[in-house]
Amino acid sequence: MTRVAVDVEGQRLTLSNLDKVLYPETGFSKRDVIDYYRQVAPVMLPHLTGRPLTLRRFPDGVTAQWFYEKNVSRHAPGWLRTARLANRHDDGSGPNDYPVLDDLASLVWAANLAALELHVPQWTVTAEGERATPDRLVFDLDPGAPATIVECCQVAEALREVLTADGLEPVPKTSGSKGMQLYCAVRTDSPDETSRYAKAVAQRLASEQPSLVVSTMTKSARTGKVLIDWSQNNPSKTTVAPYSLRAKETPTVSAPVTWDEVADCRDPASLRFEAHDVLDRIAADGDLFASVLGDGARLAQ
Repeated sequence: MTRVAVDVEGQRLTLSNLDKVLYPETGFSKRDVIDYYRQVAPVMLPHLTGRPLTLRRFPDGVTAQWFYEKNVSRHAPGWLRTARLANRHDDGSGPNDYPVLDDLASLVWAANLAALELHVPQWTVTAEGERATPDRLVFDLDPGAPATIVECCQVAEALREVLTADGLEPVPKTSGSKGMQLYCAVRTDSPDETSRYAKAVAQRLASEQPSLVVSTMTKSARTGKVLIDWSQNNPSKTTVAPYSLRAKETPTVSAPVTWDEVADCRDPASLRFEAHDVLDRIAADGDLFASVLGDGARLAQ
């Protein structure tokens, strides 16, 4: 195993197996993964800061076995920020020590673990290490074949009308897979407030556009339609972070997009972005997801 010691903003890290190919179809290596996350860090880190992370790791690449990791191992550097949080699944296990990626060194540390995908909840941890109430509202749009992201865009525009009428500012991003998500910055007082609101909106759209939208998880009901998955607002769930790589055949990215791009989408390929595409978009447009970092609005009752 080849190891290289590096200094990242004053923190020491040992990187390993940099030439290992993690995306065989394109030859995208661990070195490329680390370099992507290094370059995307200025716009990505604000969306990770303070959020306990779940890593989806692919040590032998996207065609081999993978696993989720929540607990930081004992081999992690001492400077890495962690958050010890009780396990909300009633399985008798103890608390998890989640990594919290607040700086470039932490992001490089995760990339070196072949954590291709980074998943975060819609809430942060407080300075005291407690769960805060949600500061983000999310709608996960999942197409049932033969529907594609094209139909997701149609649903996203309908959702936008409802959300803006309620005083919210939705921001779209691709999932990096088949669908897309809408996010809004919000202010809440309870952990289930966003779930209640999102469920009501999803059910409303499903009743208004039954030929296009479903709001229940039943697989048989989703053929040719778009599921508005409101359940991703459950505090125990996570969604893929903006700018995260996805473990597909090629290094696609969960990429923020503009509403003009959503309105113009007629072909799924038009909203498919790989790592190099996203870096070019950032160079041209900056962080298209930045408004989610702003002060949130209260949810309509």
